[in-house]
Amino acid sequence: MSEPSTAHLPAASVICVGIATLDYIYRVESLPTEGRKYRASDLEVQGGGIAANAAVAIARLGGTSALVTRLGDDLTGDAVRTGLMREDVEIAASAAIAGARSPVSAIMVDKAGERMIMSYSDPAMPVEPDWLPEALPPGTGAVLGDTRWEEGALHMFQLARRAGIAAVLDGDRKPVDPCLLTAATHVAFSEVGLEEQTGLSDVRLALSSFAPGCCWLAVTAGARGVWICDHGEITHVPAFEVTAVDTLGAGDVWHGAFALALAEQQPEMAAVRFANAAAAIKCTRFGGRKGAPTRAEVEQFLQERT
Repeated sequence: MSEPSTAHLPAASVICVGIATLDYIYRVESLPTEGRKYRASDLEVQGGGIAANAAVAIARLGGTSALVTRLGDDLTGDAVRTGLMREDVEIAASAAIAGARSPVSAIMVDKAGERMIMSYSDPAMPVEPDWLPEALPPGTGAVLGDTRWEEGALHMFQLARRAGIAAVLDGDRKPVDPCLLTAATHVAFSEVGLEEQTGLSDVRLALSSFAPGCCWLAVTAGARGVWICDHGEITHVPAFEVTAVDTLGAGDVWHGAFALALAEQQPEMAAVRFANAAAAIKCTRFGGRKGAPTRAEVEQFLQERT
């Protein structure tokens, strides 16, 4: 494994830890339902992955972002690293694993903006976070982690707790390690992730099932908005109405925008509204990460909807 020097971990608005992929994104009339040939009307080949997309979103929104991830020392990894550097994401603290294969995804997006994803991650990719730093650089505003590398996210969340800054978990899918939930200051689940965590399909009941005061909790539900559980009180924040073209990456953009807003010391409700706006704009554009908005676009969007 090529181990990055911990001295290269820079101070950033948000340090993101988790997965980075190379995505092949196909636009199709409808999602496949049977085994036959299909023809795509458009194709985008670009970087993806929860933490990586969030890091790009943060950079486009005017923050500084660093990504801590694991990639192979292969051509796919080279393409992912090149794309991140073009987006001004700091990657010096990421590792290239000798002999490992970098994550890759094939994604189909239909005319309604819904998507089907087939992803691959090398099961031989090492999970130990022993090469990560023992302290965050002074000036770091927040840490954002995903569930694709829980060991790395847990380590970085513990550092964030020690530094007294936000540790934001994107609870995208599968039951999350309870230690990771305890380490996070803010957890925002997807609807599927929340149901898998609690076994409950009702959003309010699922949020209420957590121990009181465990942390700030939310669930993002696309066009239905966001439900928040703060000290046992559940609040609903509506989504902005837009015509969706592609929902791929919208959740990643939401989490990146939310973490950046917290790093900027915005109140949590303001951070949710800021994140809702960023995600809404992304949904109006085809191409996953390519649709992440700039800060000026989000501020104009919010002004027009005040």
